[in-house]
Amino acid sequence: MKTKPLHFRILQKLLGKPISSPFLIRTHHLKFISSLAQTTQLKKSFFKSSSRDDLVDRLCGEKKFKEAIDILCQQKRLKEAIQILDLLDRSRTPPSPAIYSTLLQLCLQLRALEEGKRVHAHTKISGFKPGLFISNRLLDMYSKCDSLIDARKLFDEMTERDLCSWNTMISGYTKAGQLEEASRMFKEMPRKDNFSWSTMISGYVRHDRPKEALELYRRMQIDERLKSNKFTVSSALAASAAFPSLRLGKEIHGHIMRSGLDSDTVVWSALSDMYAKCGGLEEARYIFDRMLDKDVVSWTTMIGRYFEGGRREDGFELFSDLLRSGIRPNEFTFAGVLNACSAQAAEDIGKQVHGHMIRIGFDPFSFAASALVHMYSKCGNVDTAKRVFEGMPQPDLVSWTSMIAGYAQNGQPEEALQYFELLLKSGTKPDHITFVGVLSACTHAGLVDKGLEYFNSISEKHGLSHTADHYACVIDLLGRSGRLEEAEEIIDSMPMKPDRFLWASLLGGCRIHGNLRLAKRAAEALFEIEPENPATYVTLANIYAAAGMWDEEAMIRKTMDDRGVVKKPGLSWIKVNRKNHEFLVGDNSHPKTREIHDFLGKLSIRMKEEGYAPKTNFVLHDVEEEQKEQNLTYHSEKLAIAFGIISTPPGTPIKVFKNLRTCGDCHTAIKFISKIVKRDITVRDSNRFHRFKDGSCSCGDFW
Repeated sequence: MKTKPLHFRILQKLLGKPISSPFLIRTHHLKFISSLAQTTQLKKSFFKSSSRDDLVDRLCGEKKFKEAIDILCQQKRLKEAIQILDLLDRSRTPPSPAIYSTLLQLCLQLRALEEGKRVHAHTKISGFKPGLFISNRLLDMYSKCDSLIDARKLFDEMTERDLCSWNTMISGYTKAGQLEEASRMFKEMPRKDNFSWSTMISGYVRHDRPKEALELYRRMQIDERLKSNKFTVSSALAASAAFPSLRLGKEIHGHIMRSGLDSDTVVWSALSDMYAKCGGLEEARYIFDRMLDKDVVSWTTMIGRYFEGGRREDGFELFSDLLRSGIRPNEFTFAGVLNACSAQAAEDIGKQVHGHMIRIGFDPFSFAASALVHMYSKCGNVDTAKRVFEGMPQPDLVSWTSMIAGYAQNGQPEEALQYFELLLKSGTKPDHITFVGVLSACTHAGLVDKGLEYFNSISEKHGLSHTADHYACVIDLLGRSGRLEEAEEIIDSMPMKPDRFLWASLLGGCRIHGNLRLAKRAAEALFEIEPENPATYVTLANIYAAAGMWDEEAMIRKTMDDRGVVKKPGLSWIKVNRKNHEFLVGDNSHPKTREIHDFLGKLSIRMKEEGYAPKTNFVLHDVEEEQKEQNLTYHSEKLAIAFGIISTPPGTPIKVFKNLRTCGDCHTAIKFISKIVKRDITVRDSNRFHRFKDGSCSCGDFW
């Protein structure tokens, strides 16, 4: 008589009953036993004997089941471990609590809800009576797998509950945002500990209910007389920061000092964060400087607070201190500093950060690399942005979008649209921000029909909803091209209320094409949305002045005076020898004012010889032509450019930044200047970069 196959006999032993034919064995059972036999660690554990019968006995003993499950769980082979559980002989003694505990722990680690339910079901089928420990582990598994219905059902069925049971349920409800249910259970608890209070307080903070968090913290101090720990006070400080209330934050600070928690790093970090968010940057820095064990997270957080508070110079200085401290910055540090460089167009500092990243070896997969692409794009250096981008193994959506927007703002719309097509081919899905860059590229290139095609594709092809930004872009696109009636039709059919950006785009188009009717409509809407914004008054006054309607222009300016609205002065700045030099229109405060004016006077003569004619319509006041020409000569960007030219060697590129949109006359004049002095001149105004070279501009005179 032939001996039955080894795997067949193992399975027969496992099932605890004779099997007449190996064909009755399910395929998945045979494969499972086979894979089990081939597992290296199991072989070492089970297959030490050459005797086949001994081998079967080794595998099938209760102790060996536990060993097999332990090894498979260590290898994260959860499904195979549960298969062993399923093959247990149910007629024998039920599995030990240790087996269920091991399996549930892995289910929790892997957030494997369905497998966890199978283990729970097996406890019922096998007749196993879970004690408090296993019940709490099941509760934890259900809660952290976001199955609060199952968790609550089990909780209600439990004949015995301890503090851990209650805390697990409360934690699950707070994380899910079910704060009312969490609060009900919190009130019903027979006993509370620090974890209970901290969980509820942090839950209120996490879901933007700081008032309730602070009230609960006060109750804890009065009602329970519990000694606060670092987690409780940190949550209370976060509530004060979210409120924000510097007074309450200082009260908690005093309590921390009295409780002796002031030596804890977590508490110090929360204190610093509270002061910064409540407007107390000096206090936050005071706390930071006295932290005994500052790590990279502490440094990064404090640097970020300076940037968020508008104190970029202090942020950059503290970043330099970090580099000197010997602590290695992480990708969050670099990304924060690079984003600040982007906001300030501080390319020189950004380049230094880039150099440091290269020296320490930054991860090209990290979002710090994306921040680097964004920084160079925002600073107008798309060539370097492209080199960094091409060095990324897998560019993310932020990097793609930065390249598209960078090319769009730098007068290279064809490259912007080319990158968008490459993005689609890469399999990366665009988002609404990506389409803002695409539509901007079409706007600055005058590609109206192409822009409308992309606008329609947002919903029809890509399944995204149009945002207010998309509508503002398409109104800008149509307005600049003079298709103002189409723009008005789109505005009237929008599914959302037009915002200030959209009306400002329409008003800008009316200024270009002199449409008084629509200009009045846009201005009236803007006066209602933001009556304090001087740009609306100035633009409308300029439209009236350009049309020779001086009475209407005077009326708008009188309204500005009556309402206390002050026109924002044109400000331009240039960095020479690592120092910023600022100029206002008609500015005489600079030490080199005389040299600047003399140079501009000589340059004006050369420009007129080359064919330049001042566009005096951009000086929209009822004054003599000669006075208008003089006013144009001393616009802030011209002063900054002149200073840059006389202060740097011949051939040095000039880069000027301006807080407002550059006027048409300055744009024309700078084209002549670039040709006469043989310089590359870049002007970054409030809208985009203008690159002037040999008498032409990258925008193609369409901006």
